[in-house]
Amino acid sequence: MSNITIKNYEYHVWANKRVFQRLRELPEEILQQEIGNVFPTLHAGLVHIYRVDTVWFSAMKGSTYEQTKALLGGIEEKTSGKSLEQLETVYDELANMYRAFLSSDVDLLAVKEYPHPVHGILYANTEDLIQHIVNHGTYHRGNISSMLRQLGYAGASSDYVFFLYEWQAGNNE
Repeated sequence: MSNITIKNYEYHVWANKRVFQRLRELPEEILQQEIGNVFPTLHAGLVHIYRVDTVWFSAMKGSTYEQTKALLGGIEEKTSGKSLEQLETVYDELANMYRAFLSSDVDLLAVKEYPHPVHGILYANTEDLIQHIVNHGTYHRGNISSMLRQLGYAGASSDYVFFLYEWQAGNNE
């Protein structure tokens, strides 16, 4: 088990929580307010991050492309029209599933095949995919912060160094 992979994933969870914390401080209606940006709404941005995290989790667990694709309807059902609190709950549930998976006896360095009908076969290990999930989430949390600024609000601070300060404090207690 790689501690750096788990730490990177914990950063991703922490950063998502920072976004949810910031959004809870703002008027609830901004979640569905139409914005001409990367995503039509803040809600859509949050759903996108969740969708990608779910798809890759399914793939890491060994699901086929077809099985993973079939999950998309369930994701829509779990997220469509949901409140911020409900979205945060599904994020937390998925994070707990990731934690259980990453803490299991899975070989994080074993290279597996991930076939895709358009892009071909990706040969990657779990560490690589966690790095992708973290990078993807960081990119879109930046989009969400930009959208918040467009609406006249400050974004959530989710820089990795702030996570490290909290991680360090939590591991020194």
